[in-house]
Amino acid sequence: MTLRVLLADDQAMVRTGFRLILERVPGIEVVGEAENGEQAVALARDLRPDVTLMDIRMPLVDGLTATRQLAGPEVRNPLRVLVVTTFDLDELVHEALCSGACGFLLKDAGPGLLVEAVHAAANGEALVSPSITTRLLAHFTDSPIRRRTRRADPPLSQRELDVTRAIARGRTNAEIATELTISLSTVKTHLASIQRKIAARNRTEIAVWAWESGLVRQV
Repeated sequence: MTLRVLLADDQAMVRTGFRLILERVPGIEVVGEAENGEQAVALARDLRPDVTLMDIRMPLVDGLTATRQLAGPEVRNPLRVLVVTTFDLDELVHEALCSGACGFLLKDAGPGLLVEAVHAAANGEALVSPSITTRLLAHFTDSPIRRRTRRADPPLSQRELDVTRAIARGRTNAEIATELTISLSTVKTHLASIQRKIAARNRTEIAVWAWESGLVRQV
């Protein structure tokens, strides 16, 4: 099936570059472009793309607000939003993921990683730029942002904790299966159980919960 992608960035050259990269890949179609956050929200709600690439700094409505409106905790049928920006501040990454983004990528990450991130988002997985991941995990281990940590009810099993840590480190389901020597279907079963126990809607929220809980202390 063709992956339908919406581009939201206030710079026409950036949108053109992303379109050229993505449409060279079989199975990806760019279905629309937005030059501000307000337009991005309207187009996304109308077109219902598989993935929306969202810049942060945009006029009228910023990208984080637009992400929250499309994929935030209060959204009944959330869309998959991948934040792509030049800013790698830890606070922005955290806010983007808490706003419902299913990934955070820097614009200089390169074509290969951009395509990989789009596929990951479409598959319900999260991808954060490797240059950010290690620093981000260390930052949130001891960050005051952990004040929002919630308990798992009932507590996670040891294997579920292993899967949670792997998700927080950016591992895909296939990588988790290999690392833990379990089947892919078992990974998916653990994911469903973890989501239920910590009231998370997706693997991104599982990762944020792991960071805030201090479960990940090194990569």
